This record gives sequence, C-alpha cells and structure tokens, in this order.
Amino acid sequence: MASGKVQIAQVYRGTFLHSTQNAPLEILEDRILGVGTDGKISFIESAEKTDSLSETWGFQISDMQQLGSSEFFMPGLIDTHIHAAQYSFMGTALDLPLLQWLETYTFPEEYKFRNLDYSRNVYTKVVERTLSNGTTTACYFASIYTDSSLLLGEIAAKFGQRALVGKVCMDVNDSLEDYRETTEESQEETYRFITELLNRNYPLVKPIITPRFAPSCTSGLLRQLGEMAEDNDLHVQSHISETKDEMELVKTLFLEAQSYTDVYLNHGLLTSKTVMAHGCHLTDDELVIFRDTGASIAHCPNSNISLCSGMLDVRNVLKHNVKLGLGTDIAGGCSVSMLDAIRRTMETSKALKINNPEHECLCIDEVFRLATLGGSQALSLDKETGNFEVGKDFDALRIDPTASESPFDVFSDDDIKIILEKFLYLGDDRNIKEVFVAGRRVVPFGDPI
Repeated sequence: MASGKVQIAQVYRGTFLHSTQNAPLEILEDRILGVGTDGKISFIESAEKTDSLSETWGFQISDMQQLGSSEFFMPGLIDTHIHAAQYSFMGTALDLPLLQWLETYTFPEEYKFRNLDYSRNVYTKVVERTLSNGTTTACYFASIYTDSSLLLGEIAAKFGQRALVGKVCMDVNDSLEDYRETTEESQEETYRFITELLNRNYPLVKPIITPRFAPSCTSGLLRQLGEMAEDNDLHVQSHISETKDEMELVKTLFLEAQSYTDVYLNHGLLTSKTVMAHGCHLTDDELVIFRDTGASIAHCPNSNISLCSGMLDVRNVLKHNVKLGLGTDIAGGCSVSMLDAIRRTMETSKALKINNPEHECLCIDEVFRLATLGGSQALSLDKETGNFEVGKDFDALRIDPTASESPFDVFSDDDIKIILEKFLYLGDDRNIKEVFVAGRRVVPFGDPI
C-alpha cells in the first residue's frame, strides 16, 4: 500500500449508477470501486486499471467482489422528511384534511411517546423498515419528549443509519393540551436534547432544530429556536404552505409577516441548513427567498395527495434554483419506501401536465437524482453522501433485479437504463440485496453496533 493512503476494506467490480450536478443519471459500466477502512470511496476507475490499482492501493485482486451480470450499485436513498412517531398508524386515518388529521389522529398518537417502552418498539421498527427499503439517510421528526427523541437517535445509530433527529417543539396546542410544552420547557428541553445527542458523538446521527410548524409555536419560541440554531450551527426542519387552510391560519397568527416564508425568515429559521416540508402553495417571490437563503424543500407527494393538500410544481422550484429532495412524510404518506416517493413525484408531475399542457414534466432520471444527490443537497449533506464521488462515504444499495420473487422481470435485450427504470417503477425491498452506510453493510441485518 502506498504511503499515506488509507487501507482498502472492500473492492467491487460491476456497474454503478449515480447522479452528478451536470448529469441526472450517469451510468458507469465495468468499474472497480474501492472503499477504505474509513468508510469512504477511495477510488472508482475503469476495470482495465485493476492491476495498477491493486499495486497502488495494496489490495488482493482475489478479494474483489464481482457483481452479477444484471446487478448494479446505486446511491442510498435519502428521505428528507419522515415522522418516526407516526409510523404505527401509517396506512390508516387518511380521511381528513391536515389540520383535522393532526387533532384527531396525530397528536393523540404522539402523546404515547412519553412512554419509552412504546417509543423503543415503534422507533426500532421504523428504522429497520426504512433501512430495508434502502433509506440510508433519514431526516426524522420525533415527538415533544426529549428522552424518547434521544432514543430514536440511539436506535438509528445502533443500526447504522445516517440520520438527523428532531425533538418536536410546540407550545401551542388547544386540541390536546397535555401534548404541548410551555415556551420555557420547549427551549430548555430542546437545549438538553441537542447537548445530550451531540455529547454521545454518534458519527452519523445529529440533532436538528424542529418547530413543528408556525401555528404550533409562539413567536417567542420560534425566535429562541432560531437563535439556538445559529449559535450551534444546527440544521432546521419544519413545515410550510402545505394546505391553504394552514396558510390562512398563519396569516391570523402572524399579522406582521408578509408571507408564510416571512414568518420563518423573521425568526432566524430560514438558513442554508433548513429543510421545509411540502411548500405546495409557495409563491415565486417566496421561492426567491428560499434560493437566496439556501433553504430547501422536502417534496412529499404521497402525503400531499393522501391528505388532499395540494400538488407541488417541482419543475418551477427547480427553475428557481431552490434545493429540493423527496420525503415519505409518514403517516400523512402511506408508504415508508422512497421508491414510492419517486413514483408519486412522477405521477404528480404528470397530473400537473394534464391540468396544464404547457407544464414540462419531470423525467425519471431527474427524479432519481432528487431521491439521491438532490436529497443530500437539500439536507446540506452532499459533502458526505449522495453519489459515488471519491472522498464521499460509501452509502449504497446493491440492487439485484433478478432476485427471488422479484416483482418485475428482466429480458435479454434490456440494457442497464431499462433495468434501472423497471426497478424505480416496479421494484421493492426484495431487489435490495445489500445496504451500505459509510462503508458498513447494514442490511441484511446483523449484530447492531
């Protein structure tokens, strides 16, 4: 091994599919990729260079793992918006619009998370389920309970998932008074959550400031959270312009604000490390503010349709150069799979085309990028993950299109582009042979860290 180089832990030969800033889909056939003991990609080169790479990096060619003829690696999927504390009722309770849905189903369910045994059961299942479906990075909402939220971080770290975990903040909730905090409690408990989670030094799990959304927080709390985010250089997540009823409510609560976006901007919560879910009804002027601040949008098409919230024009967001990733938003969304988010994103784009023939539909390559590199950019994690660039962590899915009980078939004249499209539209966890996060194989599940 050459002096100064990290030791190589794994070497793979085969096809690698990923996105770059300039290409929504780049197909790299017959490549050799090396992963260092630090979990990062050390090299990705043409397989013709195998001998020289072996000599330079000091690995044995006999140790190289060869992918099957139709197998490929793709980057791990990135869920930019998911409510871990709603997992238990995913796939049910979709008969009401957002505000009534929160009061009737969501708040009573999240109230249960004051119980740590209940929390452990649900959070273990959601982390296992997301990982097995290829979600290598998740941006989680937890509940208002600090110890329960710390438990979610512990479980994600144990299973090796990359995660941003947020203790929900809300000092306004008239529908279930027991499920809210005082302003002082929310500030103190959020600080305790941040401090304790950071002190645990999990390499892949970090805290994120999480006001539920503007109507559930007083101006004083929002301002304190903005200051906390700035003082500690933390990520921020919340919701914005999900429904028109919600937007009208915000107008009555924040009379001085020019827009919903203005509320977060005025309280220091719209930064380059902010991700806001939904944004279905944002104006072009608000998108300009998102672009100028570097804030991003988590597009959650399943939830947007399931709760009849609205349809985000992703093409318009991208034309405004606003960062955008995809989210499942369970339990407003009824699937934990990011493959479902890809499919629903395509469907929403086509529905907009039906309503407006001038609308420019998204293509599947673009949505593939949104679910991978786009998600890493939306979460300001693109220096660590999102594609197969040298120096980034090896967050990857090994896809086997011909796996036993695969939900789709592959034919002899299917090229790799067609096989990828079939997987994105038809595949599921049965095709996800292995999942890697920071170079560590986390699926199939073995002994947790």
